[in-house]
Amino acid sequence: MAISRRLFLTVSASTIGVGGYSLWATPLVIRRVHVVKSPSCGCCSAWISHLRAAGFTVDALHDEEALRQLKDEYDVPEALRSCHTATVAGYVLEGHVPASDVERLLAERPEGTGLAVAGMPLGSPGMEMGGRREPFDVVLFGPQGSTLFSRHR
Repeated sequence: MAISRRLFLTVSASTIGVGGYSLWATPLVIRRVHVVKSPSCGCCSAWISHLRAAGFTVDALHDEEALRQLKDEYDVPEALRSCHTATVAGYVLEGHVPASDVERLLAERPEGTGLAVAGMPLGSPGMEMGGRREPFDVVLFGPQGSTLFSRHR
């Protein structure tokens, strides 16, 4: 099933305007994350569990064709692409972005398309391997380019 950006945004936006309340009056609605992932990816499922443990509501669509299409439509830079793409409150989340950074994104509402963690660094949410950790950066990306949002060491 191919999913267009318009359909994905419509579905995402439909969760924001519940009962006539504004986005700011319904903080629990803001915490709804829509994820598109490969059906066989275990680390994506672990990242979803990480978000749920942090209090986010997560809906997941398992469709690799839609995943490639979304990355292109959201202009996720090739260098920042990872194994899953998500949306939350009008932002894109690419890869293993920690829940704490998603919370900061929603609180600060910076100008940009979204946040990304390039690749699949060990120790990032969903990529835990015992005590093994790789440092990784979370990047804010958009038409203005990419800037460092946070560092995890």
